[in-house]
Amino acid sequence: MRDAQRMSPNLVMRDPYILDFLGLRETWHEGDLEAAIIREMESFLLELGAGFTFVARQKRIQIDDEDFHLDLLFYNRKLKRLVAVELKVGEFKPAYKGQMELYLRWLDKHEREQEEATPLGIILCTGKKAEQIELLELDKSGIHVAEYVTTLPPRDVLAARLRTATAQARLHIEQIRH
Repeated sequence: MRDAQRMSPNLVMRDPYILDFLGLRETWHEGDLEAAIIREMESFLLELGAGFTFVARQKRIQIDDEDFHLDLLFYNRKLKRLVAVELKVGEFKPAYKGQMELYLRWLDKHEREQEEATPLGIILCTGKKAEQIELLELDKSGIHVAEYVTTLPPRDVLAARLRTATAQARLHIEQIRH
């Protein structure tokens, strides 16, 4: 795919992200998750995938004299674009789309370099519902919702998820070819 210049966000983004290396216990807050990621940045970058570089933590975004803070900002060398990451404890909520769209549009207007593609967003949650994601058409907004786990699931669950992910990847590759 790389040789054919078909590198796309779907080939770079993962779901789920396995964050067991963070050492989080049974309960935590978003700030704890963020601090653990910063502490374990090398491992987190490896889990994100190829080409990610760290840009900022709690990136201040000022709009109409109001401050917003983007949890984590990365740049992906392979996609040639900024990647905003919002960390959420709990299930995905539709309101997160509006927050991420605001951040992505601000990044596009104020931070994107001329030769870069439009920014992408990743909302990391502990759960998501497929129909909500589908109806919100997040992919059209450049937003990827991914689950994360802080402990590895049982071997049989992990194997089933791997089989599902492999089947989805094969289907996606076939769709691209045709």
